[in-house]
Amino acid sequence: MSQPWAASAPHSPSAPVPPGPLPRLRDPMWQRGHTLLMVLMFVTAAIGVVGVCFFAITSGDAAGSGLSLLYAVLPLPAMLGCFFWLDRYEPEPWHYKLAAVVWGGVVSVAIALLAQILISNTFDLSDSALATFIAPVTEEPAKCLFLVLTFLRMRRVIDGLVDGLVLAGLVGLGFAFVENVVYYAGAYGGIDETGVDGPAATTVTFVLRGIMSPFAHPMFTAAFGIAVGLSVRQRSTAVRGLIWAAGLLGSMLLHGIWNGGVSYLGGTGFLLAYGFTGLLLAGTIVLAVLARRDQGRYLVRALTDIARRGWLVADEIPYIASLSYRRKAVKHAKLHGGEISAKATKLYQRDAITMAYLYAGVMDRMPKPQAPQRVDAFLSEMRVLRPYVVLPPPLRFSYARPSAYGNPPYGAVPPPSSYPMNTPYGPRAPYAAPPVTPSSPDIPPNAPGQHLPGGRPPQQPRR
Repeated sequence: MSQPWAASAPHSPSAPVPPGPLPRLRDPMWQRGHTLLMVLMFVTAAIGVVGVCFFAITSGDAAGSGLSLLYAVLPLPAMLGCFFWLDRYEPEPWHYKLAAVVWGGVVSVAIALLAQILISNTFDLSDSALATFIAPVTEEPAKCLFLVLTFLRMRRVIDGLVDGLVLAGLVGLGFAFVENVVYYAGAYGGIDETGVDGPAATTVTFVLRGIMSPFAHPMFTAAFGIAVGLSVRQRSTAVRGLIWAAGLLGSMLLHGIWNGGVSYLGGTGFLLAYGFTGLLLAGTIVLAVLARRDQGRYLVRALTDIARRGWLVADEIPYIASLSYRRKAVKHAKLHGGEISAKATKLYQRDAITMAYLYAGVMDRMPKPQAPQRVDAFLSEMRVLRPYVVLPPPLRFSYARPSAYGNPPYGAVPPPSSYPMNTPYGPRAPYAAPPVTPSSPDIPPNAPGQHLPGGRPPQQPRR
């Protein structure tokens, strides 16, 4: 680990946002072979589109194909929004999320389908047995394999329970999308032996699968995602393997209970399985919300210690750790520094968040691969971005608590007397009581970005 960086120089009216585009920066998250994997992902996605169209055509006509695709797509925006909302504190790169959906909709479907065809041709099993016992033990491992490969190759991506839940849910969502197309097309063609076909049968199937149980497959795979997230903080490979095995078993059991209730008990079994999985889904949601809250606290703890080292200024922490203040910071940067400053602020926030989690892993004695070198890389990129960043005025936050870490690997934390000034704008007088009626602009005259290049003051925001 090299010598710690000093806190970046703040903006002042005499130091406007530098003109011209942002410098080209190398992504510190980039890994060898990344480009090849991206190409393979897009090729696989293209194959998946062809496969989905083929499954839709099995409905028998164009109307059935269009209806099957429409019903399969309808729940996607809301469900994707749920997982993206959950992943807001430390958002993963978009290509990792897309890869999870592609794997679930193409690779896992192909693996499970080939395994089921082989088993059904080898053994004389009923449809109920295939759905209850064979489908879970072929589909869940195929889906969970993505998280295993992601953890082994890109361990830097999965930081904890939230990341495991998000990636597992997106894999399950991709699988459910393709499976729904198959079921909707089959219902339209009347191959489910109910004697009903056409749009009415497809609509009934959509209500059961797309409205009443859209989170079924994501929740099955989420059991393994939770296991992977919990295993991140385990040093023992044996303990990690046991946790993974328990998570995979949980995924298969949940899937088997869901399919078995419908296959052997009919409508009553469906209601029982639906109630059971509904309770589990509610518990999973509560767990996800609590884990997301803890993720935010963990981030603040790491950023606070980083500020004590002088690697960033303490008053920047709210604009990095708080979701609402992140948005406000970007809007402020766009208003007072233009599009370049807004983009730089987003990149600065992203780098600070990732660097903080890497730093915390080192401090907790559970570092990710090459964590100290990657901390340095992110700090270097933040130093390049900082002159373009225009933050709002300081908030009334205090970070004078003792360090959360003992005997830190990066060296002793400076004593309180040598902490960097708790503002990026220099010393300030104590806060006065706010006036009853605002009588001055929202932005103080000495805030950064008040004078743009050329001496032209920016427009004040409308009230």
